[in-house]
Amino acid sequence: MEIRKIVTIVEETRREFHRPVEPASRQAAVIAVIANPYAGGYDEKLEELQEAGAELGGLLAQRAIDALGIDGAAVHSYGKAAIVGEKGEREHAAAVMHPRLGKPVREIVGPARSVMPSATKIGGPGTAIDCPLHHKDEIWKFSHFDSMQVSVPDAPRADEIVVVLAISDSGRPLHRVGEDLAAADVMAGNE
Repeated sequence: MEIRKIVTIVEETRREFHRPVEPASRQAAVIAVIANPYAGGYDEKLEELQEAGAELGGLLAQRAIDALGIDGAAVHSYGKAAIVGEKGEREHAAAVMHPRLGKPVREIVGPARSVMPSATKIGGPGTAIDCPLHHKDEIWKFSHFDSMQVSVPDAPRADEIVVVLAISDSGRPLHRVGEDLAAADVMAGNE
């Protein structure tokens, strides 16, 4: 895997709608800009990108918790996203994110029982993506449904992929909408 750059963004919300947020709500995104070995071509298995996902999971998760100055147990929410340059396809993002990236993340922030939400798109340098976030253990914890918008001014180039892992140490600032419901209640139409 060839990494051109790693970008770390920490966002700390201290006030929302003229009210203090105490403690401050913090999110961190660590972004790796990697070469896409399949840019401009078709491959049936995409093994190199799956291997890259396994490497990136631990690297990005550790850098994100270090950026917030917490340990893995203090992580509330997580999510992932990827932007593929124009010589690639969205399946290249899936190959990086889905089969192997999650396991090393869960080992660091675990037990992390919820599926990690994700988003993908194709775009050029500076394309923004909203990386979805939700609670790492309780998928229906409404207070933690959120996102973090990220972009890298010079990425992705046509033959690159921007891979994002975002975490938070809290829910949305001043959250007060929705109850935390059991999955059965949501499926029954109580959402």
